[in-house]
Amino acid sequence: MKSFSQRIGLKPVREIIQRESADAVLRNQLWNALTIFYLKRFGTWISETDKSIYFLINRIWVKYYGNRLDELDSYTPKILNKLKDDFLTSSWNEMFDILEFIPNNYELEVREGGYDNKTNKEFYILANKILEQNLSAYRFVDKLITEISSEEEMSSIEEAAQQTSKYKPVQTHLRRALELLSDRKSPDYRNSIKESISAIESFCCIATNNPKATLGQALKEAEKRHEIHPALKNSFSSLYGYTSDGGGIRHSLLSESSLKQEDAKFMLVACSAFVNYLLVKTSELD
Repeated sequence: MKSFSQRIGLKPVREIIQRESADAVLRNQLWNALTIFYLKRFGTWISETDKSIYFLINRIWVKYYGNRLDELDSYTPKILNKLKDDFLTSSWNEMFDILEFIPNNYELEVREGGYDNKTNKEFYILANKILEQNLSAYRFVDKLITEISSEEEMSSIEEAAQQTSKYKPVQTHLRRALELLSDRKSPDYRNSIKESISAIESFCCIATNNPKATLGQALKEAEKRHEIHPALKNSFSSLYGYTSDGGGIRHSLLSESSLKQEDAKFMLVACSAFVNYLLVKTSELD
């Protein structure tokens, strides 16, 4: 029998945000991208007709695998099958090694030959779209794969989303925000942001025992026993105010906007951090 979390499609944060991992769907889609832009041009036998591909195959054999050039098999399916097997079954970091190696080494020949290099540019766009849709913690940035979701971010979300007892409504809002963000077929960034903000509002109401409490009132309660640096307090208030005023995200929820995954993820991480911070600061007031 499936658990409740499985039934609603909500997995642990570390499974939703693929950090130090790459599931089968992500690997398959990235392999398809490599095939579209590079691998389908390999042909059956190595040929110098397409010099960029000819040199790419040589570099894969010599530079990536560290083999001797005189032992290169001219029958390309052997090389391609090994590359495919390694890409789909190796560790997540070795998969990314291959993903990064191919466009970078294809580009060397294109640049040296003076050709138009649209291939790599279009590949990077597609690869980053696939990485984003599959909630990978990595992206191509200036031709290199770079981490954009840290351990600290995920830990913050997990900690805030595991609150129990009287802060259960806060947990509910954060889990819903994560669920809306992580829907791979139809993510709802607008309402994910709304749920993240609602988590803060809910916390403030519960912490102050006031159903209409604001963040400012909650911070005042926290300051009764814990000093909060003015700059930190102002930054909290400014961000919360931005989401609540007429020109902020809150009101734009009612109209079309260009909200993206990074907007929703930032707000989820920020609001989770708010919750964790305020929980510590108000803990002695319970």
